[in-house]
Amino acid sequence: MDEEAASRDHVGSLERGLAVMEILARHPQGMTLTEMAEEAGLTRAGARRFLLTLVATGYATQDGRVFSLSPRLLTVARTWLGGGSLWSFAAPIMRAVATQLNEACSAAILSGQDVVYVARIPGRRILSVSLDVGTRLPAYCTSMGRMLLAGLAPGDLDKFLHQATIERRTPKTITDIGLLAEAIGKAKANGFVIVDEELELGLRSIAVPIRDRAGSTVAAINVSTQSARFSVAEMEREILPALLGARERIEDFFVV
Repeated sequence: MDEEAASRDHVGSLERGLAVMEILARHPQGMTLTEMAEEAGLTRAGARRFLLTLVATGYATQDGRVFSLSPRLLTVARTWLGGGSLWSFAAPIMRAVATQLNEACSAAILSGQDVVYVARIPGRRILSVSLDVGTRLPAYCTSMGRMLLAGLAPGDLDKFLHQATIERRTPKTITDIGLLAEAIGKAKANGFVIVDEELELGLRSIAVPIRDRAGSTVAAINVSTQSARFSVAEMEREILPALLGARERIEDFFVV
């Protein structure tokens, strides 16, 4: 196709609309019209038209002055997940981890204040919490959530910490914003995180990030286990190497 034909077939408004969606995806806590106009390089009127179109078609939601992507994108994602996607590629790698450790291995992405499970290989041992693809759990008290929050830009993380509904799920749940920010910062520095009985007593999990070619965190994978099975030190010593090896192989998906 020559340049003239390519130019005729190029739909500039669609390109700008997709760019608006991508910008919203980078700001899971939402954006105002002014913020979108500035980041997208649009006029306020132009940004307003794109955002209201996304709301009208169900791909975004509006809460007062704040616009956010809606779960409808998960429908598109599920169609993609059913084909030759990242998680189809990752499934045998995650299955090998689950088989090696006799524990469940899962993957999740960040969606608003929650993580959404996009892949899960059950372990042989039954956990009290029921999890499957599509399950949503609060990000602040889960290992994959902490790892995904560690991948946010500082401004987005600060917005999350001040807007999220943070409740004490167990006596061990970190609910102080300062301590939670410190735990997320430690996860970012270490490249992994262990969450010890903060979601549910008797449940421990360890997670590492999945990054694309640009180094952006696009997902996280974890292994969850009963606290009686592994101490925190044993998880770092015995489970972390398996997760890091799996992460390296999964990230080969992004190598072209």
